Amino acid sequence: MSTKVTSLRDLDGDLAGTHRRTGSSGASIDPAVVDADLAALERDGYVILPDLLSPAELDEIRESVAPLLDRSGRNNFEGHATQRVYSVLNKTRSCDRIADHPRVLALLDRLFMPNYLLSMLQVINIQPGENAQMLHTDDGFYPLPRPRKPLGAATIWAIDDFTADNGATDVVPGSQLWGDELPDESTPREPVVMRAGSCVFFGGTLWHGGGANRSANSRLALTAQYCEPWLRPQEAFTLSMTRDTVRAVSEDIRRMLGYSIHPPFIGQVDGMHPKRLLEPGAQPL
Repeated sequence: MSTKVTSLRDLDGDLAGTHRRTGSSGASIDPAVVDADLAALERDGYVILPDLLSPAELDEIRESVAPLLDRSGRNNFEGHATQRVYSVLNKTRSCDRIADHPRVLALLDRLFMPNYLLSMLQVINIQPGENAQMLHTDDGFYPLPRPRKPLGAATIWAIDDFTADNGATDVVPGSQLWGDELPDESTPREPVVMRAGSCVFFGGTLWHGGGANRSANSRLALTAQYCEPWLRPQEAFTLSMTRDTVRAVSEDIRRMLGYSIHPPFIGQVDGMHPKRLLEPGAQPL
């Protein structure tokens, strides 16, 4: 039976309704904890979430990513003495917990519209002698003027301890509120010092950068970045992830990879919900 459509809102339950959105695992976090995390984030522009990974999880991550660390940065932004691994989800399951940790999703559930997306997941290993990275914002490539709400958010996870000397991420507290101001060499940078297994969460409008590594050891970290569901993410996961990988990850990650619909039809594939591609017998287009 045909239904008369008078606005796009009338289509919100069409494609998006064919596969109901599963609840985010962020709902398992005590709302009082989320309130406190959000208050710190709004005050300073970032919040440290301590001790989220166990020693066993850290060991598993170190062991699985070590063989992948075979490339250094291509420019001074990536870091000539920094090793990076892209497309991590295709290469190991050990880092899934980074992308879909409930404490992180609980904040994202408050900040963004439903079905927000994973924008990038990357391993970053800052080696001894690396210079401080230029200060930047993680959603600055979206061409909308500031001041504004962040369009994305990032987590940086300490797989090794972050210290003031080994390349801990530097932040500029309060800079999330800046308009068109730009940092310069005199802008004070504060290192995010935290134990291995902790992460720092910040909005995409905060000025930050990797610190200089003046120590004798490398500093291993992972970063997961996210964006509103109506924006294009940094990595085209629907192209880079195999369907076997998508079937293997959690429902939270699957949704954030783009196997979801932002109503009424952003993300559709051949007029259908993208999760149809994961059904038995589905053929490539």
